[in-house]
Amino acid sequence: MSFSQHCFTKFSSNIDGLAIPQQFTFPFYYQPDQLAVIACNELQAKLNNNKQWLQVCGIDKGNTNNAGTVNRSGKNTGKMFGVLVVQNAQQQLGYLSAYSGQFEGAPETITFVPAVSAMQLRDELFLKEQQQINVINSEIEQLVSSDELAQLQEKLNKANTTYQEELTAQQVLMVASRKQRKLERQSASEVLTVEEFGVLKAQLAGQSIGQKKQLQALKSVWSEKIALIQSAVDAINTNILLLKKQRKSRSKNLQKKLFAQYQFLNANNEVKDLNKIFAELPDRTPPAGSGDCAAPKLLQFAYQNNLQPITMAEFWWGAAPKSAIRHHGHYYPSCYSKCQPILGHMLKGLDVEANPLLINPAQGKDLSIVYQDDDLLVINKPAEFLSVPGKNIEDSVYLRIKNQFPHASGPLIVHRLDMSTSGLLAIALNKRAHKALQKQFIERTVKKRYIALVNSELKEDSGVIDLPLRLDLDDKPRQLVCFEYGKKALTHWKVIEKNTKQSLVHLFPVTGRTHQLRVHCAHHQGLQAPIVGDDHYGVKAERLHLHAEYLALKHPITHKEMAFEVAADFSLSNK
Repeated sequence: MSFSQHCFTKFSSNIDGLAIPQQFTFPFYYQPDQLAVIACNELQAKLNNNKQWLQVCGIDKGNTNNAGTVNRSGKNTGKMFGVLVVQNAQQQLGYLSAYSGQFEGAPETITFVPAVSAMQLRDELFLKEQQQINVINSEIEQLVSSDELAQLQEKLNKANTTYQEELTAQQVLMVASRKQRKLERQSASEVLTVEEFGVLKAQLAGQSIGQKKQLQALKSVWSEKIALIQSAVDAINTNILLLKKQRKSRSKNLQKKLFAQYQFLNANNEVKDLNKIFAELPDRTPPAGSGDCAAPKLLQFAYQNNLQPITMAEFWWGAAPKSAIRHHGHYYPSCYSKCQPILGHMLKGLDVEANPLLINPAQGKDLSIVYQDDDLLVINKPAEFLSVPGKNIEDSVYLRIKNQFPHASGPLIVHRLDMSTSGLLAIALNKRAHKALQKQFIERTVKKRYIALVNSELKEDSGVIDLPLRLDLDDKPRQLVCFEYGKKALTHWKVIEKNTKQSLVHLFPVTGRTHQLRVHCAHHQGLQAPIVGDDHYGVKAERLHLHAEYLALKHPITHKEMAFEVAADFSLSNK
């Protein structure tokens, strides 16, 4: 059996009667086709019964199932896996399997398609050059942390401190002497003769010249001392800088060689390497790990072995990473920074589903006005409705209000709700009102309350979530929990009602970060309970069950206290 036949897995489940999709999966926003779901289930069953892969993915066998949660087993975290349903030359349906990334010692007990390039693991010249770069790294580290540099730096700091102290003391002495000489001249002018006074002035001038010479001598001596020490420090730092330049040059050349090995096909049999694919983008340089995700591996293998791609899906298996939100067994789209440019090339020639993100979700929906006067407008925004125009879709609250209130001036929008979040939104109808309302939001005097339905029975009744957030640059627009670079994000929460499967909670955001409530609910250090319908951090449903139900603020002009409340159109399931 050839390797290509070995990687082609026939379905062990009964797929008779299942229709073959007419279009290939749009990989960045999709609901898995039933064929892909069955293939994923079969792969998950193999993973779940394989001790080696369980260990790699940080899974405690006693605490997992195909859709449940996992406990960490040591320091390992899970991995993204993918399946590609394909049709071979004999018109037989089967599927290919892959995992994202490359690592030494990967278990070979389950057949996965190979990496597009294994240069960084097997090529001797590559490994030798990588070893040289590691040697340079070691040399840099030794110089940076050397006792010699530390001692010189300490000596330099001490010399600068002592010099400043002596310089200040000399300058204080000179100021005091100057005052004393002035007093002597004033008092002597009344009692001394002209000749005597001339002699005194000459003496005092000599004192002044002597002190100035002392100051210059002080500066000269210390300048030489400090320059000598600084020269020794600069010599070491110059070596460090030269090594860093050498490392950068060698790393860049090595990366180019590596990226050139990633030769990607598409359905039109066109070939592009990573360098060429990313050359047209602003950053130009592929991110680390580009080409090693599951989706490019799967398509590459299919094209190379005359297998027709039918549909695909990717899922996370194992323990969640510390920062990003990943749930065991959940499906996820292909990543943004690494896969989007690559798959943009690889999908050419395939009949791919239309990008649903280009379809206006607000079509046919109306804005309900809760309150209106000459300065302030409060609306109830429907779910799946943009607050402001997006990159591809213009229709939004801003555009609707602009058309409905043509005489309104200023930016209009004071705060925003995520497209998928419904609820109360305050709008200023003039610049003065906008400035006053914006100040209230900046000073956090506005009271907001959200209601959310989450996918878990919460054990506690209330609490506080304090998890800083930043944008996941590799997977926009998703957010990461990041204690090093993240912005502070604080949420108070309280359970209203719950059953064995779900909880209805009130959420009180103190800050207003992008996706704050969604991440704080889904993250394992938060509620560890994704909001129902959360297509970024949970499982997609008919809508995101998050609603801004209460808003209290002062009128921007009259300063009257105002409060608005609109109930959500969802509730706790009785099932």
